[in-house]
Amino acid sequence: MDRPLKAIGLMSGTSLDGIDVALIETDGESVASFGPGRTYVYEQAFRDLLVRAIADAREMTDRNARPGVLARVERLSTERHGQALASFFKEFPAYRDVDVIGYHGQTVLHRPEIRLTVQLGDGPALARAVQGMTTGEGATLVYDMRAADVAAGGQGAPLVPVYHRALARGLGPPKPLLVLNLGGVANVTYVDGMSDPIACDTGPANALVDDFIKARTDLPFDEDGLIASWGKVDEAAVARLMTHPFFHRPPPKSLDRNDFRAWVNEHAGLDAMSTADGAATLTALSAASVDAVLPFLPARPTRLIVAGGGAHNATLLRMLSVRTGIETVAADKVGWSIDDMEAQAFAFLAVRALKGLPLSFPSTTGVAHPLTGGVVLRPGMQRI
Repeated sequence: MDRPLKAIGLMSGTSLDGIDVALIETDGESVASFGPGRTYVYEQAFRDLLVRAIADAREMTDRNARPGVLARVERLSTERHGQALASFFKEFPAYRDVDVIGYHGQTVLHRPEIRLTVQLGDGPALARAVQGMTTGEGATLVYDMRAADVAAGGQGAPLVPVYHRALARGLGPPKPLLVLNLGGVANVTYVDGMSDPIACDTGPANALVDDFIKARTDLPFDEDGLIASWGKVDEAAVARLMTHPFFHRPPPKSLDRNDFRAWVNEHAGLDAMSTADGAATLTALSAASVDAVLPFLPARPTRLIVAGGGAHNATLLRMLSVRTGIETVAADKVGWSIDDMEAQAFAFLAVRALKGLPLSFPSTTGVAHPLTGGVVLRPGMQRI
């Protein structure tokens, strides 16, 4: 193993809840150690602005365009990432000697079918801010990690499977394993220790439930799945929703946060449901979409390990276990982080990008061959 690098990942996901910052030490193949992680929550006004930005991005065809509020949101998002890093380094000054930072940016549009994905974030501006916070020669910044895969005909998502593979190696002898990330969108990685990981987005995770709860109540989301636990699942509605062609396509495949909004509005019948029944039905849809992937896998997984914000949703975890018939555990039960995993993954990916190692594979994004990616900014702002 090469000398492990100190790497920080910055992740602002499709749940639009805040910025995750996490540090690991890695050589890009395995993880030598886990450092601290923190989440810096967005204020409601900025969340609302992000929702507007996603709406303004819907008709984009040029990934460099910034219509509507997008230019403003990109500037503010970049500033908030800088503030999150400053807060992290203030709490953990020993890590100011970080070697590399992986910056995901904020996805506002994902349309791989037209070779378009848009992550807001001004890499050079953040790199300048970083150099004032770090010690020694400064940190290398890696950003825009999805674009190369999409430009080459891949789905551009999910990118975390290669990190899931590295984590799975620490669990003992290889067994068919499914790692599920529940953000705004759900994605899975199948790992068996025999071949490249198989991965795809499975369907909606938190986004639809969060938006529904916010529209019906003063709450931003269904904490711990409590509201859904009071409700009754409309199984007929779930069956109608599961007729969407996406659920019957084999991996690899990926989604935009809002891909199912119109479909749900047309087929779920939420207006006739109570808040609890609607939350239960949408939560069941998330579980059913994961179950729908299982027939496409080489073997039945022995365990389902769940990370991301949705891993705190006890109702969703219970539904996953029942619908899949697979032992379902939250990531912290196997020594992984529920909340930091995606940020850790982009730290890991940044090191791989720095070394020219693949970030995506034919079995994870559908790209023709294993492909690296990312824009690398060395200290002194030299782009390579």
